[in-house]
Amino acid sequence: MNETVSRKTNISVASVGILTFTGILIETSLNVTFPTLMSTFNEPLAVVQWLTTGYLLMVTLMMGATAFLLKRFKARRLFLVASSLAIIGGILCLFAPEFWLLMLGRLLQAAATGIATPLMFSVVFNKVPAKKWGTYTGICAMLISLAPALGPTYGGIMNHYLTWRYCFVFVVILLGLALVAGLLNFEDNETYPQTKFNFLSFIYLISFLTSLEFGLQQLSSRLGLAVGLIILSLVCLALFIFRSLTKANPLIDLRILKDSYVSWRLVDYFGLQFTNISLSFIIPIFAENYLHVNSLVAGLMLLPGSLAGAIIAPLSGRWYDKSGANKPIPLGNFLMLLGAVLFAGLTKQLTVALIVIFYIFTRAGFNTAFGNVMTDSGKAVPLAKKADQNSLFSMSQQYAGSLGTAIISGILTFAQKGSNTSLQAIKVGSQLSFGFLAIISFIGLLSVIILHKRHVPAKKQFDK
Repeated sequence: MNETVSRKTNISVASVGILTFTGILIETSLNVTFPTLMSTFNEPLAVVQWLTTGYLLMVTLMMGATAFLLKRFKARRLFLVASSLAIIGGILCLFAPEFWLLMLGRLLQAAATGIATPLMFSVVFNKVPAKKWGTYTGICAMLISLAPALGPTYGGIMNHYLTWRYCFVFVVILLGLALVAGLLNFEDNETYPQTKFNFLSFIYLISFLTSLEFGLQQLSSRLGLAVGLIILSLVCLALFIFRSLTKANPLIDLRILKDSYVSWRLVDYFGLQFTNISLSFIIPIFAENYLHVNSLVAGLMLLPGSLAGAIIAPLSGRWYDKSGANKPIPLGNFLMLLGAVLFAGLTKQLTVALIVIFYIFTRAGFNTAFGNVMTDSGKAVPLAKKADQNSLFSMSQQYAGSLGTAIISGILTFAQKGSNTSLQAIKVGSQLSFGFLAIISFIGLLSVIILHKRHVPAKKQFDK
């Protein structure tokens, strides 16, 4: 087997990586501009926040359809469509005179990101030799995890020194360069033209994701509605699973989860991203409202950990390529758990310096494990099912972030009802949130312990 990676493959990965990175970067960049956007478009926060909530849901839904897209269409065509949607969406956002046009632009960008993220991993698994998967998925994981952490800093700088519209100026320029490079170098994948789109399964998936999201958001305020929505979501999930296991053309072939190796890796992958995004959400809130630092400082507090993670991710991937899963993945999960426990146990004593140090622990752990979990599970899935694995794992990590912010928001709202002062509410809510994330991290470590020393059957690694 040829162990070298061609120049075209490297440029293809870089091009779709830029598309993924910029999509996720803007996702969190706009969060710090909400007060400005509320004033600019004369809309309340409940409306403006849909720039993030609607974006996350659209990305997740598109990722649910990419298993079909990756099987049915050539990679080069998907890249062209995703890049075009991202550029058109960015231009709409840049010049949007009304809020609905800004929202439309964000949804187009979300659709692009929903295609680009699984496509990025698909290029790696189809064009990169298996012995280098760890290194390349480490780079991909670095892009996925670095972008949301850099977003608040990027958005804060643009909004403070220029205007919020400049968040899109630089992104559109970068996307244009990536489009040209990708079109000149993108290599196509094997397709399966007989694949048909399962519309009913897609409807069940949409209903499950949206009803669960809204149900969790309503738990702290409208319990009856929340319970109803959560029950509806579980029914839709059951119907989706049933069709996925019984139909000849499932939207996502969940039969890959019959292998406990893949299913436990998915649990860990979801938990890692859940904790990662939730921490980047709760830390700035705690810093601004409890430590009384400004928004720029609150965003910059995450920067050292993000940069540390960016350095560690590809190095961890190389470590995986050399030694396998039984060293980097357990260490990464342990560091994530350690960081969450430190945040939960020392919430009252937290300072800016301690937050920076503890966050470095968690981001080091996250980037040591995250990409390698995806790589390791990929070696247990035949090549014909790689699109299903890419779609399922990409969708789960995206929805983990959306679900995490919804649950943490609910915990903070719950704490406000039982506290006498806003300061006490932030302290109690943050401590409960950190404790909850420690539990999620423990479950992730437990999944690793269950699979410890179990090796992927060699025949599956290169199964065509």
